[in-house]
Amino acid sequence: MNCPTCKASELRPVLTKKGVEVDHCDSCGGIWLDKGEIFHFSKRRKELANALKSGLQQARPTSRQCPKTGETLVEFPLLDGALIIDYCPTNGGMWFDKGELKKMLTVDPKKLAITIEPVMGEDVERGFDTEESIQSRKPVSLASLPNLGLRATMTIISLYGLLTLVLILCVELAKLSPSWALIIGVSIAVLQFLLGPWLMDLSLNWFYKMDWVPLYQLSPHLERFVRGTCSAKGMKTPRFGIIDDGGPNAFTYGHTPNNARIVITRGLLDLLNESEVEGVVAHEIGHAKNWDMFLMTVVQLVPLILYYIYRTLIQVKSGSSNNNKGSGYVALVAIVSYVLYIVCEYIVLWFSRTREYYADRFAGEVTKSPNSLASALVKIAYGLAGQEGGKEEKASQRSSTLDAVGAMGIFDSGAARSFALSAYAAESSSTTVTDLGRRSNILGAMKWDLWNPWAKYFELHSTHPLVANRMNHLGNQAQAMGQEPFIRFSLRRPESYWDEFLVDIIIMFLPFVAGAGLIGAAIFAHIDWLYGVAFAVTGFLMLFKLGFSYPSDVFPEMSVSSLLKKVKVSGVRGIPCKLKGKVVGKGVAGLIWSEDFVLQDETGIIFLDYRQPLRIWEFFFGLMRAEELQDAEVEIKGWYRRSPVPYIELKTLRTDQKSRECYVYIIKTLTAYLMLFGGAAATILLFFK
Repeated sequence: MNCPTCKASELRPVLTKKGVEVDHCDSCGGIWLDKGEIFHFSKRRKELANALKSGLQQARPTSRQCPKTGETLVEFPLLDGALIIDYCPTNGGMWFDKGELKKMLTVDPKKLAITIEPVMGEDVERGFDTEESIQSRKPVSLASLPNLGLRATMTIISLYGLLTLVLILCVELAKLSPSWALIIGVSIAVLQFLLGPWLMDLSLNWFYKMDWVPLYQLSPHLERFVRGTCSAKGMKTPRFGIIDDGGPNAFTYGHTPNNARIVITRGLLDLLNESEVEGVVAHEIGHAKNWDMFLMTVVQLVPLILYYIYRTLIQVKSGSSNNNKGSGYVALVAIVSYVLYIVCEYIVLWFSRTREYYADRFAGEVTKSPNSLASALVKIAYGLAGQEGGKEEKASQRSSTLDAVGAMGIFDSGAARSFALSAYAAESSSTTVTDLGRRSNILGAMKWDLWNPWAKYFELHSTHPLVANRMNHLGNQAQAMGQEPFIRFSLRRPESYWDEFLVDIIIMFLPFVAGAGLIGAAIFAHIDWLYGVAFAVTGFLMLFKLGFSYPSDVFPEMSVSSLLKKVKVSGVRGIPCKLKGKVVGKGVAGLIWSEDFVLQDETGIIFLDYRQPLRIWEFFFGLMRAEELQDAEVEIKGWYRRSPVPYIELKTLRTDQKSRECYVYIIKTLTAYLMLFGGAAATILLFFK
């Protein structure tokens, strides 16, 4: 993109103090903001929105051209004429001269303040590669890549070592024979492993819009690739299923490498080019070839058995006499079993993430191009439609086989609530990044993964690594193979982001902690009216939390790419926004009752989270109404969140014919007010009783 002022100078991405990347001209010092990005720099969004609206009414053409479209820009006064900015009516972008940036700080920094980081002397500091940086980069050898096989072996040995320790404690201290619990646990896991693929077949046939297709009905390049790869690796060709949905997704399941099933969506084939599709399919073949379905079932046995032991010991403890000297040992072993059960769950998740790196490496080896999978990850990036928040599976209903199946997808379907395709310009189909603007979008999307503390928290609880980490591993593999990595992330973090993380944590738990503390005080002190205070305080803090998590002063129109540049966002900290685009698929690809959607605008694709107060409401909407919105042009309002992948929690979804409202925010607000006033009334009545 060329500078609208200098014309010949090329705009370069730089960081602002807010951690948002903007396009900057090194010659004249001006900056370009994409649609909606201006609201990232304002603490008074409503006033800014009104100022923009009134300013646009006075717009007049200029001689400058939009750096993205080449169309003529218009200029208009902003903030009571204190600033004069250039605006593109087509894409909503804005140009600020260097002088206008300085004026902002003297007008009203709360309304608008944009301060860029000092421009680095070397391109590599911004995350871009120059010839000098490529020449000076230390080469990576194949031998220096992590030994993933050793990781797998040591993980399995460690898990079964912990299990053996608990069994010894059961026999020596609790005087309990754990054989029946062990037999039951193993039997259930084996049965699930044997029946799991068959049950998955039935589920896909009955509840998803999926067709099994013979290999020859795939595209010729994909058929040749699959046959050649399987022949070289000495395995049978997998059975292929295609789900008729625009959301890109892929996963595999089966017992062994020779009876694997690979399921892909129509959206995957539509959005990726030939080499990228081969990279994703190679990743899934890698899961089958590496016996990942079997290995995940084996490691899932350990926490499953530990949980059965814990439940057995609890039942023994409750049935024994309190005077029984051995009951204390039983309780101790039960506690140890439960603690190790939790520890093993995290070890299993770490093991699953290791298997993902292994499958990625397999794809890089067989395609001879790690960059193909890296490019595909960018286009599919940052999520997968998965289980809704609140649909937590009870531990007593755990399924090691179903957990193992969930780990075999291209992304984590168990931890992610959402799906987004990001950092990808819809009109672009290039397999390599040569455009600075596109590269900037990719780096902008990676920043949250690598900078925000929430990202590490979510990765810890996920079966899949963060996308940015996978791309870095693939980059190392490409470099070891003598290839230039698809992209390198070397941006300098402007701040720690831990302060926002701690604020999010406090606000998330404050209503519960305060309410529980006051109820505990009421019980301890035997003061009845404190119960009313507990409800009133909890209601007040719930309202405070809602105001923080659901800001609704204004919903500025933005784009997917501009939203992804925001680092200070989480599942608690929402960003109000409005988007226009086309519904291209359901949230859970092909599922007949999926109530969520995938929206595509001109800059990317993002998941839309449709929520209602009752799950049965969502179910019937997905079953009976969601299909009507497929391929429809829509305008949505909601709150952009990330946990760990980008999604928008819907407030309204509007088409030309109808507007649909989500009432979760309204019900939460009414509940908070009910607790506040009800608790206050109860406090008064009990105090003067």
